[in-house]
Amino acid sequence: MMGKSYAIKITVEKILEGGLCPFGLREGDSFIIKDVKIPKDFCSWAFQSIYPFITALRFGGEFPWEEKGVSRVCCPDPNNPVVFTLKRVKLKPRQRDS
Repeated sequence: MMGKSYAIKITVEKILEGGLCPFGLREGDSFIIKDVKIPKDFCSWAFQSIYPFITALRFGGEFPWEEKGVSRVCCPDPNNPVVFTLKRVKLKPRQRDS
């Protein structure tokens, strides 16, 4: 039997250095992850970096250096690193079907 799985909200917290993501992500952009698919209009390079943190949060994992149900992760772009906040969220029943 598989354990409970949660949705994760990804929010672009800030963009360092030049402040411009070459992929077009902007501060405040957010995405909901309900499975393992890369969201539409999301940088695959960034997703690959944050995916292990998404997976841990989706299945109830925690990070002792963060608040409960949250992780902050940065993409690997050396010129314009994007800082993401990942947060475990509860979906309303109708949101789970979409």
